[in-house]
Amino acid sequence: MRPHGLSGEVSAEVVTDFPERFVPGSTFVWRRGDRERTLTLSSARPHGRRLLLVFDGVADAASARDLCGGDLEVSESDAYPAPEGFFYSHEIRGWRCEDPQGAVLGEAADLENTPAGPLLSVDRGDGRIALVPFVHAIVVRIDRGARTIVLDPPEGLLEL
Repeated sequence: MRPHGLSGEVSAEVVTDFPERFVPGSTFVWRRGDRERTLTLSSARPHGRRLLLVFDGVADAASARDLCGGDLEVSESDAYPAPEGFFYSHEIRGWRCEDPQGAVLGEAADLENTPAGPLLSVDRGDGRIALVPFVHAIVVRIDRGARTIVLDPPEGLLEL
């Protein structure tokens, strides 16, 4: 989010389901746009609903400021196996979205947590994106092996 103090500490919003990952020595991939950097965590401490993080090699406010607006991720090889019924957003990107009869609805572009609940972004083609609540009433089946998400949206939900 932003630097905290002058010694390289950064304030971070925690959006993971696995906050126990924030232990010294853990490595993360920081991304913002087309920029990417591997960071090793030196320390982490709670600060309200956020964490204050210090990374090796980030020793001042200017270096911390350079990390603002980016996302921290774990590498694919370090990711915890997804629990039953849980799907990582990076995992479902590119999966085929179809209706219960098998008609193609689009391609999964993203899965994000919002205050109202998770939303699946479905790329309908030609730059059109539909936002679909990621709930059992609409997401009727997910086949990890086939990389397919079966959606039964209410009428008009996918219309732009």
